[in-house]
Amino acid sequence: MFQLTVRDHVMVAHSFRGEVFGPAQRLHGATFVVEATFRRAELDADNIVVDIGLATRELGQVLGELNYRNLDEEPAFAGVNTSTEFLAKVVADELAERVHAGALGAGARGLAGIAVTLRESPVAWASYERAL
Repeated sequence: MFQLTVRDHVMVAHSFRGEVFGPAQRLHGATFVVEATFRRAELDADNIVVDIGLATRELGQVLGELNYRNLDEEPAFAGVNTSTEFLAKVVADELAERVHAGALGAGARGLAGIAVTLRESPVAWASYERAL
């Protein structure tokens, strides 16, 4: 399986509900390094997994919709604990929609899957992987 990963970052504010979250129940900021890994069994006709420039652009646009936002105030996340794991799925699903819409070029049609990793710190991260 071939892979190509692009990376960006996002800064958000949010809070959590539930005793399991301890002090994170209060409003706090989080900065995540976000990696999107695109996978395919065989390289395309140009010998690439996906256009790296388009993948970088689309990841940046997806994150731009979240960047510098208080997620507690966003209608799409009302009543949701926007955990690192949950946000990894949000980003992966939005990128998948863009793949299917052709935003990553015609060569992206052969992609098998995508994985998104949000790194909270050097010692903690979460990922979500989905088929395309």
